[in-house]
Amino acid sequence: MTIAARLQELGITLPKAAAPVASYVPVVVDGRRAYLSGQLPFVDGKLVTGKLGDTVSLEEGQAAARACGLMILAQLEAAGLLERVEQVVKLGGFVASTPDFTDQPKVANGASDLMVEVFGDAGKHARSAVGVPVLPLDAAVEVDAIIAITA
Repeated sequence: MTIAARLQELGITLPKAAAPVASYVPVVVDGRRAYLSGQLPFVDGKLVTGKLGDTVSLEEGQAAARACGLMILAQLEAAGLLERVEQVVKLGGFVASTPDFTDQPKVANGASDLMVEVFGDAGKHARSAVGVPVLPLDAAVEVDAIIAITA
């Protein structure tokens, strides 16, 4: 089954790949690895902003991380790499949060669970989930990725 067919089966429509907001490119391919720049959470075209532990609930944070994951898939599609995904190697989850918020791993599960949902075993990956005081544009979550692709 193609990834496009799997997305359709899951009822997932990918957003339009976001343009970079600074001096970088969304995807760099080096050999059989695609390195994806951090993606921000857009839900219904609007950036999810704020901090976990303050103005953003755990559930909203998980949805924001899933939105970051959808943007990772959209960037792969825009680069012509979506059907070449062999393995999701690693996700990096960055969660804007208050000093007492400690559920960053639960937030990052929003993106992690999406990868397994879409790619099955090939979506299982290593991961980091880090709390940070602020993210670009006051985003609540940012997720980057390393993806193994077929030759």
